[in-house]
Amino acid sequence: MQKLFTALCASGLILAAPAALAAPLMSAEWAAQACQQWNKTATLTDELADKWIKNDKGRGYKIMQMYRTDCGEATKVEMKVQPQGGKAICTYGGKVQTANLDLAVDYVMHAETKRWREMGAGEYGPMRAMMFGRLQFSGPKMEAMSVMGPFEAFLLLPGKVPGDDACPAK
Repeated sequence: MQKLFTALCASGLILAAPAALAAPLMSAEWAAQACQQWNKTATLTDELADKWIKNDKGRGYKIMQMYRTDCGEATKVEMKVQPQGGKAICTYGGKVQTANLDLAVDYVMHAETKRWREMGAGEYGPMRAMMFGRLQFSGPKMEAMSVMGPFEAFLLLPGKVPGDDACPAK
């Protein structure tokens, strides 16, 4: 459907995109929008600017990869966060570019679409999500536990950035 719409726009048959058209949740397009939303969320940019962003093994960035379990690991996307101007700024959101994560500083998260929607709606936070197995998580768990407020703000992104339930292209 998205490809057909894009082709019709390119041909001039459709001149403007309807506001309701959204990229699939956890697609590369969605991740780019989530990156922009990250940068508008003070809880993420400010509260992660101290210790969290500095735990990067001297690389100058942290990577978070995520996907919808029901769509498969091949649909994984990533967000890259770097220190800039005393803040933790998302500098990239899209297809995976980082082949070798370091799970001492980077993160991988996945959940069923239904669970991402629930977390995005604020129905529960990261502690409940992980305790009940609704969110699968790899990475520095103690670090994540130390930044629960920002982690919860991150899990609200699926509720702030529009995305439809079609599985992203692999």
